[in-house]
Amino acid sequence: MTMQQIRFSLDISSDQFLAVYKGHAKKISTIAMDGRRIEFAAEKIRQFLTHDGIRGVFEMKISQENRFLSIKRLR
Repeated sequence: MTMQQIRFSLDISSDQFLAVYKGHAKKISTIAMDGRRIEFAAEKIRQFLTHDGIRGVFEMKISQENRFLSIKRLR
């Protein structure tokens, strides 16, 4: 199975992420470090939410068919 690793950084305040909980936002859209625009379900990063929001550098693994496999915070 071939997979891609996509690295990106996020700086989302807890107030901004509140829109996800209220049902107003369902997707996160950002630019990966390689310049690609990526979009994924906001629920995929909910585990990283703190009182300060979601901040850091992340690595997402996706399948050859562009299906989500995993995500982790690098720093």
